[in-house]
Parts: sequence; structure tokens; C-alpha cells
Amino acid sequence: MRMSTGLIAVISLILATILIQNVNGAAVMSIDIGSEWMKVGIVSPGKPMEIALNKESKRKTPSVIAFREKTRFIGDEAITLAARFPASSYGYIIDLLGKTVDSPIVELYKKRFPYYDIQPDPVRNAVTFKNGDETYTVEELVAQLLQRAQEFAQDASEQAIQECVLTVPGFFGQAERTALLSAAKLANIKVLQLINDYTAVALNYGIFQQKSINETAQYVIFYDMGASKTAATVISYQLVKDKVLRETLPVVQVMGVGYDRTLGGLEMQLRLRDYLGNAFNDMKKTPKNVFENPRAMAKLLKEAGRVKNILSANVDHYAQIEGLLDEQDFKFKVTREKYEELCADLFDRAAAPVQKALDAAGLTIDVVSQFILFGGNSRTPKVQEILKSKINMELAKNLNADEAATMGAVYRAADLATGFKVKKFIVKDAVLFPIHVVFERESGTKKSVIRTLFGPMNTYPQKKVITFNKHKQDFDFNVNYADLDYLGANEISNIGSLNISKIQLTNVAQLFDEKIKEGVESKGIKAHFLLDDSGLFSLVNVELLLEKAADDSDDKEEGTLSKLGSTISKLFGGDKEEGKADAPKNETEPEEASEKPQESNEATEAPPVNETTNESAPKNETTTDKPKVVIIKEQISAKTEELVMKTLTDEQFEESSKRMDEIYKLEQEKLRRENAVNSLETHVIEAQHRFEEKEYYSCATQKELEEIKAMCSEISEWIYEDGIDAKVEVFEEKLESFTKKTNEIYARHWEHRERPEALKALKGMIEGAQQFLASAKNITQDPEKKDVFNEKEIEDLAKGIKEVIDWRDKEVSAQNKMPKNEPVRLTVKQLTDKMAYLDREVKYLVNKIKRWRPKEKPKEKKVKNETTSSNATEQDETKQEVPQDEPKVEENEIKDEESAQTIDESVPLDQKDGEKQEQTEEAIVEPTETEDDKEEHTEL
Repeated sequence: MRMSTGLIAVISLILATILIQNVNGAAVMSIDIGSEWMKVGIVSPGKPMEIALNKESKRKTPSVIAFREKTRFIGDEAITLAARFPASSYGYIIDLLGKTVDSPIVELYKKRFPYYDIQPDPVRNAVTFKNGDETYTVEELVAQLLQRAQEFAQDASEQAIQECVLTVPGFFGQAERTALLSAAKLANIKVLQLINDYTAVALNYGIFQQKSINETAQYVIFYDMGASKTAATVISYQLVKDKVLRETLPVVQVMGVGYDRTLGGLEMQLRLRDYLGNAFNDMKKTPKNVFENPRAMAKLLKEAGRVKNILSANVDHYAQIEGLLDEQDFKFKVTREKYEELCADLFDRAAAPVQKALDAAGLTIDVVSQFILFGGNSRTPKVQEILKSKINMELAKNLNADEAATMGAVYRAADLATGFKVKKFIVKDAVLFPIHVVFERESGTKKSVIRTLFGPMNTYPQKKVITFNKHKQDFDFNVNYADLDYLGANEISNIGSLNISKIQLTNVAQLFDEKIKEGVESKGIKAHFLLDDSGLFSLVNVELLLEKAADDSDDKEEGTLSKLGSTISKLFGGDKEEGKADAPKNETEPEEASEKPQESNEATEAPPVNETTNESAPKNETTTDKPKVVIIKEQISAKTEELVMKTLTDEQFEESSKRMDEIYKLEQEKLRRENAVNSLETHVIEAQHRFEEKEYYSCATQKELEEIKAMCSEISEWIYEDGIDAKVEVFEEKLESFTKKTNEIYARHWEHRERPEALKALKGMIEGAQQFLASAKNITQDPEKKDVFNEKEIEDLAKGIKEVIDWRDKEVSAQNKMPKNEPVRLTVKQLTDKMAYLDREVKYLVNKIKRWRPKEKPKEKKVKNETTSSNATEQDETKQEVPQDEPKVEENEIKDEESAQTIDESVPLDQKDGEKQEQTEEAIVEPTETEDDKEEHTEL
């Protein structure tokens, strides 16, 4: 039987709790911020991975932000405002990150939402939204969404959270990823990693399928149709022995990706919106055209989204909007058949990403074991029908379509953060857009040379090295996207600038002039590049490698430098390549052969060889000593100029940060005022209702009642008249004054209400003490146990019980004669104090009897006889004379009454009689710090 999605989610949550252990760390979060929704995952000390709820207790929040009269609205509030002021409410803004205003993606956005005033950033040519006197960058709007997501996480975990893993679409390039990091920085969030959304989903699925993963690769396709894009990903799961950790670990690897960045639920929703708009115009309810009214179009878009979702489960449904245009209502029936007809060309594109992913992975559908759906619009019946017909296999729906990426990302966050031990799962992502280096050859005629650094579907994170052998003068080279023909012309234009960066090397000629001399040979210029786990490309460093023969005078110094240089080189995985570079080269060898990029391969490095002993050389064989050489590395100055869209300038960053701080302060002030108003109003209404009931007004004097009623009337009138413009401090002062007056009466009411229960509890305590007193008296009458308690202890307990009873009877009688509206004489606190007194006295005696041991009786001495037989007989008789029920005294057993009374009272009350209380110095073992205690984080 197929399990429900909810049950699967619960099981996944339980398993995740087992897989993550806390080691005194702070909470971390993940944010899956999509075009339409954002979800937040958290993992904190002592708690499992979970989704953080928003202020409306929902698990996901619309990725919409709106501004109205210097007030910010996010999520459902912004959606509500968007129907009235669409030009001030911004949605689907993630797609605009890293885009210039002339991008086809921006042009499509303008076509879909014509009511926005989009202006180019004069410095970067980026997208900005003009709203009155304010201009917002896309980074600033995204930062405010991230900031709100952070608030949800902090409220859920009840602690500050700074570290985060963010999900991104896999087709985000360098410009988009850098822009998202800039937005996170603006929100004061430390990003541990950007993880592709399909990779996060694959990780989430894999951590709960570890038992089925083995040494044979298993292939799974994840199909995602979201609001703005559709993607299919071929994932491999396999157990692989890690050469660094020397253990077998599960690996999730991205094998192939296919996507369509403009195919999603939004485009289908827009088709339905336009269909409903035409239907309204055809009704001729008003001479105005609905398409020319932004507010009416916003209402239609919202209703189209609702109808679209309902048609996934129903064959027809009515679209209904009150006062769509000129106060005219709109009601129109939409069938699923008509909806599928409107989106027929879109559905035809649904299966294309699957084939693209298989082609990129070099696999066929028959080797795929599962086809798993996620993303909200993968629930559309027509999409599922088309996919089934194309792949000829069942569609798996055993994944939480909305939250899988969020939960995979938060698992990764726990792995990267300090303070959590996570069961290791190696993640290998893949390059979607190949990157190559373009430079000009110096020898002979200048000719452009292209060297690919990261090819299609290369795994990352990874480091690469390129060696320039012929360059002796300052030069530059470019880093670009390459070989993108397989994407198609439209998608290439969607990427934007294909030039990533230009790198200028400035002190090459100077180093050659200074360092190249007799005995010193150049081994080329090495440039080290990194594609990190966030998919961000960077130049690590550039260095000139020099080789010279070592002499005795500089063996020590140069040997140290050489070892240091070798150590640094290992950090970039250059050992293998440098070994090749050190070998003599044929000067006529083509430059291309030496300038191929070299991979970093730290995990497969051989262990170091002992330099003092050559165990591999035959003992009886004569060897010839090779001349010693020293490798010297000189750093070359490299200036990088970014050619993709640049991040916010310092001035823009400061301006946006200042505006966000101002908005936050206004929100906090507004929240404080709202809380003060609501609290004052609530207290007044509550008092008015309470003092109409006898149980409350009987506890107040006539004067107090009149004063409170007068205050209620005065405050109620003030709130809705002069209080509208009053400062928050005035509300807080009035609230303090009002509660001070009412709380006196509420306290009396509470005392009278709770006193009967407290008296009942005291009565029970007295009866228990009396029963114990009777038992204690019986014990002292027993000759064997006469020394358990002394007479004074018994007398003190009896006296204490009598005093409590007398005090109670006297105070109860006096309190009953007093009216309820007078100050309380007999309080609950006094009663609980008396109970505590009796409890303390009885426990003292109970503990004493638990520790009591009878006195030791002297053993009879045995007389030795000279004959063995008589001795044996006498011993037998002596044994028979010893009473069988006499307790045997051990070495550590208490010997007298004095020692029995001085035993530490920390012994547990429930300890059994006769249990030994031995505690010697040898038995006390201090805890020692283990290696596991020291470890804060297990790295891959």
C-alpha cells in the first residue's frame, strides 16, 4: 500500500533526528526562496530538522514584498495589498537577480507585469523598481525577503541564527549567484553554501535511502516543475571508498541536467488570466477594457492561480471576483479541457528536459530505477499524463514536493556548521555551463588559444591549473563561458554576458629580468582556478615556477623554501603537474601541449616517501646520484576585472542597508504601538466584563469599583479620539496605571478562589504527618529499634503539628469573618509555607530511619582445645548458638548511633533499606575528555 505524503514526512523527520547529533552548537537554517514561495528549514540543539512556521503558522510564505506609506508588507499581507496596489507589490523577483535591463528575461517580465516602473541602474545597468521617490534594487528586495525568513527561523528556534544554506536554480550563472550572495550579505546572513535546488532534493531523498545504496550505481530522475521553470536531473547513488577518510561513504552525484527556464506554473496562470480577461470584456458589463486596468489585472491573476490549482483535482470550476472593474462582479465557468487547450504548447514542452538530462548524462531511460516528481506544478494531471507516455514508467510521488529542497539544504547546513555531527553523504554537483580560458600565444604570430577549464557535467567543487610556458612579458587572458551551442540561441541569450572575467598579469617581465640568470630556468607560469561548492568561479593565485641547481651553501635555506613551496603546491593539487613541468621539455614542442588545464587530485596523492632511505632501490645495484634541483615559486600580481554584471557598489550597499534599517525600526515602533494599544484595549474590555460578575465585584470596595468604571469609560473614549495620534509611551503609561488599580482586586479574587484548595492540601499534609508520628512512636517502643529517634525529635514533630493546626484554625476563623473586599489576612503563600515546614520536618525523620542500622552485637569468643576433635565439636556448637536472623556487620557498616546521625542527607529517599552507602576515594572517577568530546564537526 502506498504511504501518504504526510506519513512519509513524519518518518523522514524521525530518521533525520537520528542522523544529526548536536555537539554544543548554535542553530543553523536553510532558505529555499523560489519565484512564488519561500520555505525555511532549521536544525537546532536538541531538536530535529523541521520547517519553521511563519507568523500565520503556515509552512510556506509567498515570495512577495510590498510597500505602502513607508510600511513594508511581506508574504500574505503583500498578496492582499497587491490586489489594490499592484505597482507597489513585487513578486517573481528571484528571476531578475544578476540581469541587466536589456536581458530577454527582463523583457518577458515587463510583458507579463506591465504596471511596474522598471528603470536601469545608471552604474550597473541592472534592474531597479521605481516607486514614488524610492528606487529599489533587486538585491535589496531579495535581502528583505531573506531577512523575514531569518525572523521565522529565529522565532521557531528561540535563538539568533546567522548561518544559512540557500537554494538556487541550477541554471544560475556567476552573475546570479554573486547577486544572491550580495543580497544575503545585505540581510546580514552568513551563507555557508549555495546549493542547487535539485541537488538539495537529491540529498534529502538519499539520506533516507541509505540502506538501499550499494557499490553499484543506481540512477534516479528528479523532475521539477515550479512556478517559473522546469528541470529534470539524472542523479547517481553509489557507495564509494573515500581515499582521504579511508572509509566507504554514500555519494550523490549529478549526472545530467535538462531545463526550461520559462516553462512553469506562472506562464500557465497568465494564459488563464488572459482568458478570463477576454471573457469579462465579452460580457460588456462596462465599456472599459479590463486589460488597461492594473488593479483588475492583479485580481484576475490571483483568481487564475486559484482556479488553476483547483483544476488539478476537478474537471471544472467557477472563477469569481467581486467588483472586478467599475464595481462589476465577475463569475465564469472554466473547464479543465479548456485550460489544457490554452496551455497545449506549454504541455508539449514538458518532457523535453527529461531527454536533455539523459543526453547530458549519456544514459538511456531503461537504466533509470525511479522517476520522482517534485515542485508544485508537477501535480498537474496533463503534465503527469505526458511524462508517463514519454518515459513509459510509473511516476513516484513519495517525496514532499514543496519541502524536499528545504530539508536537503538544512541537512547540508548542519553538515557544514560547527556543532553538529552528521552522517556523511558526499555531494558531487555538475557544471552546466562550460568555462574556458582564452589567451594569445607570444611566440611567432599572435594567435588566440582556447583551453577548457571545466567542461559540461564536470563535477565540482574542483580546482584546475593552467601552465603558460612561453610568456615572459606582462599579459592578460579572459575567462568565458564556452561551447553552449547545445542550449540553443534563445537560452544562450538568456544567460547574459558570456564573458566572466579578464585577468591582467602585471609583474611577469620584472620577475623574469630579476630571477632568470645563470643556473635558473623558468618552468612556466601556473594559474590556479577554483570552482567552489557554491558553483562560483575564481582565480586563486598565479605564480612563476623557477628551477635551479642546489649547492651546499644554500641546501638548508633552499631546501626549506622548496618544501614550503611543495606544501603550498599540494594545497592546489599541483604535485602531479609540477612533476611533469620539472622534466626537461623539448623546445620545439607545441605550446598547447603544456597549457592544458590540470586537475587537482588531492584525494589520490601517494603517501610521502622517506627521503633518507630508498627502499625501492635494489641493495646490490649501483645507483648514480642525480643532481639536486630546487623549485622556487614567485607570486605574480593578478588583477581581475569582472565582466558579468557587477555587484552593488559600496554607495548602493550603504544606501540599501540604511533604508532597510530605517524600515526595520519603523516596523518595530509600529509593532510596539500596536501591542500597547491592543493590550490597553484588552485590559479595559476584560475589566468591564469581570466587574459585572459577583465573584469579582464582591472583592472590591464601592470606591474602587467607581474608580475602575470611570477609568474604563475615560480610556475607551480616549483610545478612539485623542489616542489615535498619541505616542506609544502614553499608551504604556495608561496601561501601567490601569493594571496597578485592577490587579489589587484581581489578587484578592485569586486568593479567595485558590484558598480552599490550599487548605485541602494543608489538611492532607497534616494527616500524613500525624500518621508518620504514630509510626515513629511505635518504632521507638521496639527494643531492637529504640535508638532510631530520640525523644526530643518525637516531641518536636508533635509540637510542630499542633502549632500548625492551631494556627490554621485561628486564621481560617478570622479570615471567614472578614469581607472579601478587605485586604486578605490568610494568604495561599502562608499556607504553602506551613506545608513546606511540615514536609521538611517529616522528611528529616524519614531520611534518618532509612539510614538507621542496628548496633553490632559482640560475637562469642571460641575456646581452643588441644585435641582436634574437641575443637571441631566446640566450633559446631558455637555456630549453632549464633542466631540465624542476626544481621551480619560489614567493614564499612555504621557501628553506633552517633555515626548514624551524621550521615550525609544527600542519599536518595527511595533507596532501599540495607543498601550500602560506600563511597571511597578509589570509587570516584573524574570524567576525562575524549577525542569525541573534542570533535566539533566531522568533515568530509
